[in-house]
Amino acid sequence: MSDLLLRGGRIDGAVVDVLVRDGRIAAIGPSLPAVRAETIDLDGRTVLRGLWDEHVHVTQAALASRRTPLGGAASAAEALALVRSALDAAGPDEVVVGVGFQDGVWPDRPSLAALDAVAGERTVILISHDVHAVWLGSAAARRLGVQVDAGGILREGAAFAVGQQANALTGADADHAVESLLTAAVRRGVVGVVDLEMTWNRDVWAARMARGWAGPRIEAGVYANHLDRAVAEGMRTGAVVDGTDGLLTVGPMKLLVDGALNTRTAYCADPYPHGGHGRLEVPEAELREVLGRATAAGFVPAVHAIGDAAVTVVLDAYEATGAHGRMEHAQLIADADLARFGRLGVVASVQPAHLLDDREVAAEHWPGRTGRAYPLRSLLAADAVLAFGSDAPVAPLDPWLAIRAAVDRARPGEAPWHPEQRIPLDAALAASTRGRAAPRVGDAADLIALDRPVDELDPDSVAMTLISGRVAHRAL
Repeated sequence: MSDLLLRGGRIDGAVVDVLVRDGRIAAIGPSLPAVRAETIDLDGRTVLRGLWDEHVHVTQAALASRRTPLGGAASAAEALALVRSALDAAGPDEVVVGVGFQDGVWPDRPSLAALDAVAGERTVILISHDVHAVWLGSAAARRLGVQVDAGGILREGAAFAVGQQANALTGADADHAVESLLTAAVRRGVVGVVDLEMTWNRDVWAARMARGWAGPRIEAGVYANHLDRAVAEGMRTGAVVDGTDGLLTVGPMKLLVDGALNTRTAYCADPYPHGGHGRLEVPEAELREVLGRATAAGFVPAVHAIGDAAVTVVLDAYEATGAHGRMEHAQLIADADLARFGRLGVVASVQPAHLLDDREVAAEHWPGRTGRAYPLRSLLAADAVLAFGSDAPVAPLDPWLAIRAAVDRARPGEAPWHPEQRIPLDAALAASTRGRAAPRVGDAADLIALDRPVDELDPDSVAMTLISGRVAHRAL
């Protein structure tokens, strides 16, 4: 790998040169001596460590861009009108998959009969905004070999299984879609993603890289049901997969202990207005056993918990086992649990962009408790480590959107949602750059250069992206 000299970049306000050697930063300083290296003049552009998305379902996100969007539907009737249009445009044997419906705020309810009236004998699979529910018609249910009730809705594990079947039915060009998704992410400054696709993920990525993958870096997660296989094959979090030039490593071990807000299956201390507390998917004793086994095998646990009762269960399990890991989502947190994140060393792997979409559904289903939803400022005050992701396809794979959501708590033109939970820009950048935005000597040369000030949070301002010292995107 040849040396690379970046001339005249700006780090922490100072204009410096950056020497890259063997994929790492070898020197930073003003007017570094000339060396035998390719030289790129940055002309005062800001240089940061590259951005990470800590929670992505890559194949689902890639395929979602080619499916019928239902996120704008304000009712079941509007969603069905979108489905009818998609059916009219599709071939007679084509499977129609819709994504993004948010029935948690609809005035009417999904039903099997209503979808059958539109779909007839066509295969229609509708996946919710949070991916924890699917709405099926009778023809789709027969084809997929599942049973649905009068609502036509499947939730949690049954929904995830249908989602995988939908990928198999419509994912003939999945690799091309993945490449398009992540090439666009690299142009926005993304140097790595943690892929938590619900499959045996390592071999999928190894095959992609054998065909010439150029980046970003991938940390391929392992689900708890595959833990024994992973251990038997000598895998552990952080291990580099052979033959991938260091771009593919083994990610964390993922386990879901509850559901989601829109699907009303997030496990909560207080009941939902419609009744029930959601669902605890993993008994506490089993959770502790899995955490202990994963930790002993060298895996970092990444435990999905959205409702406040689920958050408490997971923190209890971390405390009881002494395991150190992550909590994915942590959307609703009891006040008494905030300090435990920092004290127990549990990383809050959160997705700030979700709060932009969840304002209405949270007000509907967590009434009186939204001050404890996405409590980013409170987590920082409790010395918790934040790690930002998108949970794509739930939100776009765009760390700039996550950063802006954390800083502003609103879309442009909206009033901030619980503005007391806004966090400073430097903290949001750190949560998107694995703890530190400013590069240092010895770091992997995963860098970005920005045309405009960082506080503009403009993804189009990324003039260059380096991954392991290689130019993966250049617009300067």
